[in-house]
Amino acid sequence: MLPLLVVGDRAVLGAGAGGGPPGGPVVGTVADVVDALAPLLEGDAPRLVVVDAASAAPVLAHRRFAGRQRVHRLWDVAEAHRLLAGGWAADPGLAWAHVAGLDPATRPRSASGDLFDFAADPGAEGDPGSPYGRGGHLRPDALTGSWATTPARLLAAADALARLALHQVEALGAVSSRAVATAHAESAAALLCVELERDGLPLDRPTALELIGLSAGPPPRDEADAAATRAQRDRDVLAHAPGWESTDLRNPAQVRTLLAAHGVSVPSTRAHVLEPFRRTHPLVEALLQWRKDERIATTYGYRWLAEHVGPDDRLRGAWTACDGAAGRMTAQNGLHNLPAPLRPAVAAADGHVLVRADLGQVEPRVLAAVSGDPAFAEATRADDLYAPVARKLGVPRPTAKIAVLAAMYGQRSGAAGEALRDLERAYPVAMRLLDDAYAAGVAGRPLRTVGGRLLPLDRLLRAADAREPASAGDDDPGGGEAPVGARDRSALDAGRGRFARNAVIQGAAAELFKAWAATVRHAVLPYDAAIVLCLHDELLVHAPEQHAARVAGLVERSLTDAARRWTGSDRVRFVAETSVVRRWSEAKD
Repeated sequence: MLPLLVVGDRAVLGAGAGGGPPGGPVVGTVADVVDALAPLLEGDAPRLVVVDAASAAPVLAHRRFAGRQRVHRLWDVAEAHRLLAGGWAADPGLAWAHVAGLDPATRPRSASGDLFDFAADPGAEGDPGSPYGRGGHLRPDALTGSWATTPARLLAAADALARLALHQVEALGAVSSRAVATAHAESAAALLCVELERDGLPLDRPTALELIGLSAGPPPRDEADAAATRAQRDRDVLAHAPGWESTDLRNPAQVRTLLAAHGVSVPSTRAHVLEPFRRTHPLVEALLQWRKDERIATTYGYRWLAEHVGPDDRLRGAWTACDGAAGRMTAQNGLHNLPAPLRPAVAAADGHVLVRADLGQVEPRVLAAVSGDPAFAEATRADDLYAPVARKLGVPRPTAKIAVLAAMYGQRSGAAGEALRDLERAYPVAMRLLDDAYAAGVAGRPLRTVGGRLLPLDRLLRAADAREPASAGDDDPGGGEAPVGARDRSALDAGRGRFARNAVIQGAAAELFKAWAATVRHAVLPYDAAIVLCLHDELLVHAPEQHAARVAGLVERSLTDAARRWTGSDRVRFVAETSVVRRWSEAKD
């Protein structure tokens, strides 16, 4: 493992554990380190150790690595810590305290720069030339430009980084046999996030403008013009409710009152709640369409296009490899929640195509893998997993699907509850894993995913208990939140159990997805192709048209390879729906 520390415009490559460039460590500018690193990337390249992939972005994004020669093997200290300790916080001082057996609460903290921050303690006691301060803690500024200001200190900081990584490897190895491999995949995903943010998602600007115009109207001349367009959008809805023209459609309470006055009594204004009432009153249909238009106009309108789509027609936003909970990748600026009406604007550049691949029935297949249930694993051999489950239960396929989803989401009432009891008899090993997770959730005990990620249910559930999910969602502007105090204790416990049984599957699915994405990233590079979007269980790869078939095949083969490494066997089959398209909207759902 070869430490790579980037501090502002200075960098160091190689110090402490691991090998290094010929002639020893390199301390100099980013360009100096790139020159020393490039020859090492041939053949069996060393695994670079970084504080986090984003901190090393100046090196990783250097023009020498923009082509087929790239960094492939990484150890991201922050992502490794998130695996070990759960949550989002992952500064080096916290990561060191965790693996060194120190109390994180006693670690020295950096000054905030606030005028009244008299208590700030940079931890400078002891040797001023050492990256370690009081009580063996890592100095809060040890891996930053404020302390590592000389070549000697840069080397000392890089050595501390290497030691931290080696301790993490040891700690993860003690967690499980899979945890170190998971850290490798998480680190590769963090590296992919740097590239996704740098390269962006290709967008057809004229089409985007046209689609935005359908919802938001023509580009406003000024703020008054924009306000007039908004008012007209509201009037189009309220024309179905004479006498209620003063209703604020952005206020859920007023909208519920409006609907109730027209015979539609609903507990919330969420789109899925209103959907069954489309034909009850034309007001509902108009309101649902208003929701879609309002979302595009206010969140994905002309300003969004101007601010986040560059002159090269690429949509860019920050990416993270872990959401701080179950470990899903996240992105900003619409990359993870672009409305479906705008998907036709995501289009390949001239001479290129988009290879889109979407994991099929991933959660039940993940359940089969992590539980080790041989009967459930056998069901995954089918293209449609629910068909053999239905035959085994002696029920129609839709009922079998409901039963499997109910098992993972904790629904026990109605037809789902009856089918679930049959499922427990047919697949006891898989169901036992979910029941154990449910019990841990009720008790608030921590869990770990199959890949070793800690799910600190006590912390996660405190956050979840603090409020109900927002009623707005992506398509419900202005939704509100309800206090938990309105729920009784048994309902709260049931919610905690459902959260836990789903989190243990969602977390494992996120690990598989990132292992797949990392494998695809490496496999398609020789064909000048690159991943441009990771969306939940879906990948978009931008590829030259002449290599489309080869890249599509590699994407599917990479799933088989990644799943085999992730599960350690071929017993569970994972499938993906793969298509080659010009525009994202052309892909099958």
